Amino acid sequence: MNAAFDRSSRSPEGLTGTPRPGDWAHVRFLEKLSRQLAGSLNVRRTAFRVLDFAVPHFGDWAMLAFFDSDSVSVYSHGRSGRVSGPVLLGRLDPLQGLGRFRRRGVAERYATPGDDIEAVLDELIPSTPLREEAAHHEPTAVLAVALNIGGATNGVFVVIRDGDDYNASDVAAAEEFARRVAATVESARLYEERGQMADALEQVLRPPELPEYPGVYMAARYRPGEQRLRIGGDFYDVHGDADDFTVVIGDICGKGIDAAVFTSLARQTIRTAAFFDRSPARVLGALNEVLRTQLAQRFVTAACARFRRRPGEETMTVTVAVAGHPPPLVLRADGAVDETTVTGTVAGIISGLSFAEAEVRLGVKDTVLLYTDGVDEARGREGFFGQERLRVLLPEYAGASPATLCEAVEQRVLDHLDGAAHDDIALIAVQNGA
Repeated sequence: MNAAFDRSSRSPEGLTGTPRPGDWAHVRFLEKLSRQLAGSLNVRRTAFRVLDFAVPHFGDWAMLAFFDSDSVSVYSHGRSGRVSGPVLLGRLDPLQGLGRFRRRGVAERYATPGDDIEAVLDELIPSTPLREEAAHHEPTAVLAVALNIGGATNGVFVVIRDGDDYNASDVAAAEEFARRVAATVESARLYEERGQMADALEQVLRPPELPEYPGVYMAARYRPGEQRLRIGGDFYDVHGDADDFTVVIGDICGKGIDAAVFTSLARQTIRTAAFFDRSPARVLGALNEVLRTQLAQRFVTAACARFRRRPGEETMTVTVAVAGHPPPLVLRADGAVDETTVTGTVAGIISGLSFAEAEVRLGVKDTVLLYTDGVDEARGREGFFGQERLRVLLPEYAGASPATLCEAVEQRVLDHLDGAAHDDIALIAVQNGA
């Protein structure tokens, strides 16, 4: 029953030599298949397209089984003439059935009267409904070909027919078919896996949702320099309790993914440091020491602000420290604009840095604006946007919501850029709403 096709006994004729007249149909079929598969980067769509080609060229019913680490996905050309799948099946026995193809990577053919076709279907088709579909065609011949690529087998192509046996030319064509399918499916798998990895990375690196605290209003805007990535080297975060929370904004040197992969490290370092001590100076000190050992040839600028409110008070106290970053601006409810007077060295280069702190008081409707250098260093036809333009802009939004303020600043910067390329832009505004 297990009559494996002997590669060494194949005639030099067939698809690998001078085509015989009957082989031209196979040649034309494979050429058409290649055109159809060109550029296919979706596994399911590829499987459907492949099976639509396989039936009726190779037989009356066909199946593609793709191996995963611990399971198998099966697509089939069903009784209705339509492709279906995937059907997810459990772990395969590596010594028999489809499992042995993964180990041996061969082609096998079976035909009556020498083989028990029903037993062959039981062995090769690991699903009762699919076996019933195949048996409905009353097959007299079965061909199973491993999908080999790069020294590995990533699946099996199984096809049946009612009538003539599969000859050497058919097997050679099926093997070439399987090689092309295996290469296309592998490319599609890699593309999908990379897409999934990118999505997972983006979920980790994307700026977090802002918390909601009683008596406090917050909003943020984030615009990566490379829009197609949706992530960049700028970051912000908010954590803590309603009466004692930390807001941080920062910029990893560099752009795009190369910088974005480090934002998670910076955010997590700050969160961990603030868990033990919310002093902005100590938080930035911890960030400096961690990044100095983790990020070779990179530096980080950051501004860290701690917001506290004593029970029963309407005002808030804000303690600020910066590491080579523009200090926050304070937009008062009456339109006055104050800048916290504090400076500090960029983090991640020099060991043992200490950072100074400055303290400001927020009255009701006073707003703190933290931003990255994508704002003040945005270069348009009139030069840099600059801090002075920002300071002039803010008073007209006194008392406005943080969302309105952030949106207005971002739009004014984009207008200044007038379509020019820009660095990552991040803004976060916190208003004392008590």
